[in-house]
Amino acid sequence: MKTTWIKGLLACSLSALVLAGCGSTNGDGGDSSGAKKQKLVVSTWGFAEDFYNKEVYEPFEKAHNVDIVLETGNNADRLSKILQGSSDVDVIYLSDYYAQQGIEAGAFEKIDRSRLKNLDQIYDIAKAPNGEEYGPAYTVGQLGIAYDPKAAGMKIESWSDLWKPELKGKLTMPSITSTSGPMMVDAASKVAGSAEFNEDKAFERLTALNPSVVKYYSKTSEFVNMFTQGEAAAGPIMQMYVGDLQKAVPGIEFVTPKEGAYAIINTLNVVKGSKNKALAEEFIDWQLSQEVQEKAAKAKVDSPANKNVKLTAEEAEGVTYGPEVVEKLQKLDMGFVNSHLKTWTDRFNREVTR
Repeated sequence: MKTTWIKGLLACSLSALVLAGCGSTNGDGGDSSGAKKQKLVVSTWGFAEDFYNKEVYEPFEKAHNVDIVLETGNNADRLSKILQGSSDVDVIYLSDYYAQQGIEAGAFEKIDRSRLKNLDQIYDIAKAPNGEEYGPAYTVGQLGIAYDPKAAGMKIESWSDLWKPELKGKLTMPSITSTSGPMMVDAASKVAGSAEFNEDKAFERLTALNPSVVKYYSKTSEFVNMFTQGEAAAGPIMQMYVGDLQKAVPGIEFVTPKEGAYAIINTLNVVKGSKNKALAEEFIDWQLSQEVQEKAAKAKVDSPANKNVKLTAEEAEGVTYGPEVVEKLQKLDMGFVNSHLKTWTDRFNREVTR
């Protein structure tokens, strides 16, 4: 009995030693090797949370022994927190419109493009939307026109069609301060017949359009609600939201205007002063990978910026996809837009919606 007891004790001791050497975590939240986990703070909108948690954040956490902490909110609020110094964000998702504001305010680190191994797979329009020193775009969508053919009473094929009398009292347009607001200033200049951007002619056309507008929307939910309630029959919208619109109002069509749709570009940048710059750049590269981009496109979460993504016709429905579409998109110079936005906003309030 004594011999058996000693053998049992030795077995337990050996088991304890083995378990100690293969422990799952340490007290500091490290991995099995005892290495302490890093923390990467990511600022984002917070949409499609289930997809991003499963397909973007969790795989990166496991591969790099890191905990991702999220800060969520809209573009303006999240950028404001960074500019105020009240955030410890490492990497931030922003539209190119707001990214340009951050760049001009000195809020971002210069990107080390040698760490972006997937950059060669990205469409040219997405590689450096705000300049070579700053982050790439991970998604490129389009702003076109959604309309209800029955309610509109006409076929829409171009931006100029929005000015037709059939749409009087049936139109919704983006507010001047929204991401797509400046795009409509540019579109109005084109409708006026200007080969080069002409601010005065653009505002003349926008003023002429105003009687047709039921409401200038700031949120996509407002756009959907107006269609659902029969208040609007047509308006410019980002393609990625058309699926939700069609669920609410069957029969809605999306048009890429013959003058060209506008590129909706969302970027990733490393925040100034980040202590995890290299890790943040690896995270950006992961978001650009064909693996992530393809899953996001198939889930209808993001239109792909990676040109190696392959989709079937069904998978591509509702997604801005393929070189024949992406390479024809018009991109505004966001530096020019930001330098003129105050003037445009003042003119819009004074002349268009007076």
